[in-house]
Amino acid sequence: MRVVQLNDLNNTDRDVTSETWRSRRMVLAKEGVGFSFHDTVIYAGTTSTFHYQNHVEAVYCVQGTGTLTNEETGETFPLRDGTMYLLDGNEKHTVQADSELRMACVFNPPVTGREVHDENGVYPVLAEA
Repeated sequence: MRVVQLNDLNNTDRDVTSETWRSRRMVLAKEGVGFSFHDTVIYAGTTSTFHYQNHVEAVYCVQGTGTLTNEETGETFPLRDGTMYLLDGNEKHTVQADSELRMACVFNPPVTGREVHDENGVYPVLAEA
């Protein structure tokens, strides 16, 4: 059993930030459970584009409002507390945060925590050593 307090991850290697978001990785590949779990905040007034070509991601919004855009189809969806979206087709997508969005995110395959978005918003698949 593993128990994690979110604030215990602050300023550790599991606390990853960018200009538009902060992600604290509660479960990583090294835990060996087949997925990773992240608590991610997308800052109010920002727009972020992602394209996980190598991962499936499920996202559950627990706070805030914004808009999700499927960049492949142009479809838009409102984001608010209680909204879940599944990127099961590796869709390139954009999240616009009207207010601060807090998201619970699950990745498969799991991330190691060392991934960095490339110029296309893609995470590479990294193996745990």
